[in-house]
Amino acid sequence: MINRGSIIVRPKQPYLDWAAQLDDSGIVPDPRGERTIYLIPEYDDDVEAMGILASCFDIIFEEELGGWHTDESAWPRKRTFALFRKWFSFEFHSVVEDLCDYEIDDDGYA
Repeated sequence: MINRGSIIVRPKQPYLDWAAQLDDSGIVPDPRGERTIYLIPEYDDDVEAMGILASCFDIIFEEELGGWHTDESAWPRKRTFALFRKWFSFEFHSVVEDLCDYEIDDDGYA
């Protein structure tokens, strides 16, 4: 087990509406599809986990927006925690097991 927790976020309808209005292809993200897992510091309870999310939601928000559309001028201007909670559902996981026998390699992003 490693000293991290994780957050998985899934797009909700406002995000899907935003994605759909960017072009007329009819293609939108699949909320049930594979999602990015964000590693966060360990936490003891949901209150602490929510505090961690509140301190890093902006990074996750930008990652999720950029994963769909890289033109930042199309992104919502005021990306608040309240807007994040309207656009995404999220789940916390407090146990992260590393089953590999080699070190984690950080590719240098972020």
